Amino acid sequence: MSDGGERPAPERAHSVDARIEGWFADRGWQIFDFQRETWAACAAGESGLIHAPTGTGKTLAAWFAAVGDWLNRAEDDGITPGLTVLWITPLRALAADTTAHLAASAAELGLNWTVERRTGDTASSVKARQRRRLPSALVTTPESLALLLSYAEHERLFASLDVVVVDEWHELLSTKRGVALELCLARLRALRPGLRTWGLSATLANLEQARDALTGGAPGRLVRGMTPAATHIDALVPETIERFPWAGHLGTRLVQPVIEALEAAESTLLFTNTRAQAELWHQAILRARPDWLARVALHHGSLDRALRERVEAMIADGQLACVVATSSLDLGVDFSPVDQVIQIGSPKGVARLLQRAGRSGHRPGVASRILCVPTHAFELVEIAAARRKALAGEIEAREPLTGALDVLAQHIVTRALGSSARGGVSEQALHAEVTATLAYRDLGDAAWQWTLDFVTRGGTALSAYPEFRRVDRVDGRLMVGDRRIARRHRMTMGTITSDAAMSVKWLKGGRIGTVEERFIAQLTPGDVFLFSGRLLELVRVRELTAYVRAAKRRKRHVPRWAGGRLAISGTLADAIRGLIEQARDGDYREPELAAIRGLLEVQRQWSALPGADELLVEHVTSREGRHWFFYPFAGRLAHEGLSALVAWRLARMHAATFRFSVNDYGFELVTRSRVGFSAAELCAALSSENLVDDLLACLNAAELSKRAFRDIARIAGLVFPGYPGSHKSARQVQASSGLVYDVLARYDADNLLLDQARREVLERELELGRLRGALDRIDGQSLRLVSPRRLTPMGFPLWVERVASQVSNESWRDRVERMTVQLEKAADR
Repeated sequence: MSDGGERPAPERAHSVDARIEGWFADRGWQIFDFQRETWAACAAGESGLIHAPTGTGKTLAAWFAAVGDWLNRAEDDGITPGLTVLWITPLRALAADTTAHLAASAAELGLNWTVERRTGDTASSVKARQRRRLPSALVTTPESLALLLSYAEHERLFASLDVVVVDEWHELLSTKRGVALELCLARLRALRPGLRTWGLSATLANLEQARDALTGGAPGRLVRGMTPAATHIDALVPETIERFPWAGHLGTRLVQPVIEALEAAESTLLFTNTRAQAELWHQAILRARPDWLARVALHHGSLDRALRERVEAMIADGQLACVVATSSLDLGVDFSPVDQVIQIGSPKGVARLLQRAGRSGHRPGVASRILCVPTHAFELVEIAAARRKALAGEIEAREPLTGALDVLAQHIVTRALGSSARGGVSEQALHAEVTATLAYRDLGDAAWQWTLDFVTRGGTALSAYPEFRRVDRVDGRLMVGDRRIARRHRMTMGTITSDAAMSVKWLKGGRIGTVEERFIAQLTPGDVFLFSGRLLELVRVRELTAYVRAAKRRKRHVPRWAGGRLAISGTLADAIRGLIEQARDGDYREPELAAIRGLLEVQRQWSALPGADELLVEHVTSREGRHWFFYPFAGRLAHEGLSALVAWRLARMHAATFRFSVNDYGFELVTRSRVGFSAAELCAALSSENLVDDLLACLNAAELSKRAFRDIARIAGLVFPGYPGSHKSARQVQASSGLVYDVLARYDADNLLLDQARREVLERELELGRLRGALDRIDGQSLRLVSPRRLTPMGFPLWVERVASQVSNESWRDRVERMTVQLEKAADR
């Protein structure tokens, strides 16, 4: 067994079935050493993680490991085997493609296998048939697997399972979906003690930890794939660069050079970071080239499934010259490789950049190419930083989640429900399964007993309400005896949560997709908005459906979906600080640094370019009051908490009221108070002492926790969103969860789900670990306090962020333009 270190490929003495050898030979493909290593390890009964670049054959490594093992063991008696391989994928779109490819290869090998998929899109008749007998290979999602485990016949259905493959494991690893899957895998291992589990991953740093989460901490093999071919990362540098840029100010102004890049390639994937940005760029390209109407498509997660599948089919058939997409195509529907990838805006992370770049080339030995298009000048630094880290092989880690009691509570109900026909599940056996996962290895007995009490009687505060008593506890066994509870549980299983979405439909026809309820709430009938690449006029809203028709007016709104506030990763932030220091020392060898040299020189002359050992703080006085600009380079989310913390601490030193703004590089505090702050006071405000207590004190911690609790309550089963056709609105769900939160806070203050909500606010919304790391780093830096006469190139974007968020009678864009002109004139003097 591997201890996680490097190991040589096994001897080739392992017998590979001649049919598999022939399958590769028929295609002129070479079998790589890492594929043979995987096949030998699986045949020896091992589990593990395959880490290989996109398009180098890790899917074939896992699939033929399972198939080859079966061929070596089984006699081909013409009988179709029961479930032998379970293939888990995080996306439904991947399930469809994977099923097609696995089925084709099984047929080509002459296997008498059935290969099917089971997701939320699968017809009910197919699901009913699968509950009687599963296919030889089943492709499914974590949620559909959990649902299968909730049925009484699951022990029979999985009785012949040999191998589980988890595709794109890095996408699940640091999420509650990953935690739920760990629990499901533990159940399958209890059913099948010799079960082998293999994960597929790319662009991940913490491989040993990822493998251990997959295998439940049991020994496992780490198979490293081919050394990736070169990745060419280039930036589109604008002809003219403003010295006072702000986020998004370039908008789609670079559409013409992007058009030229599209014309130079046969096929392109153009990635954006948000769905709103995808809508704008799709429209801008078609406005510039209306003759491309049939060859340019839009793809993002809010579009109707049928529309997305149509686009995916057109990609596979080579009918499209360009697809404008978001992360909905990050993992890659399995299509022929495109000629190039274009990234609009900073990739924000090294792994995301490499993942997207890998969609071009997408085959062994072929270089990937990506062209990055900045939306403001500072993003050129981020692009250069991402390239530097990518070439150095330094990518982000994804830390597994641990101790999520809402997921555990849901799983206990699932297991009790799936065992009810057999007299329930033993508490002791279930505890052994749960603690066999990495996510709950350190689960204390008190937390375990609390969770059991929560699902069996609702805990201390809710025990009087029958609907919260979901599991019966009899003589140390757990079961679900109420059909209504069983039905409700199966309807709400899963950990995917989001803001409530409203369906968008044509007034006289079909469905277009979904947008967030709060966006539609801001519109009135007659308003025009851009969605699905079309200008739509809102006609009316009825029961969570927005009815629309084609708009004739051009003025429009663009939906803003939650989840669009991507922050730079810590890995990328480190590289950005290094490049800024490099510019401070006069080194402009990076082409992107050379392109914005004028901007950086103005920053250096008016203020400073901070080194890695310095924290730059600028103090500027204007008609608005006193401004302090801090530049920790810790990312937007960490700066949100840090700005509130520093403002609260400074206000305790001298009475003052602050407004603030944040971006990935720093934050601004502004006050009308005439009180100044010394360097010593600023340093004290940036201390890491009493960090958590001060954070909770300075923020509206109760309101933030209540917001986080909404998702926890839904996962844990405290809130029911309604039966099909009668779904509650977001306000109703939020009100329900808010009421439960208030009851628990008042009558059960020690409730562990409340504690989890507080932790999630700190760790996920405020990035406590990264914030603490920033403060620890600041503690070792020297504070450089300067007082420029006016806004600097680094401070200007923060000023714009705040101005844009204020309600004003004058257009904030006009105000920004006037300020830009004034600063540019001052820089020319």
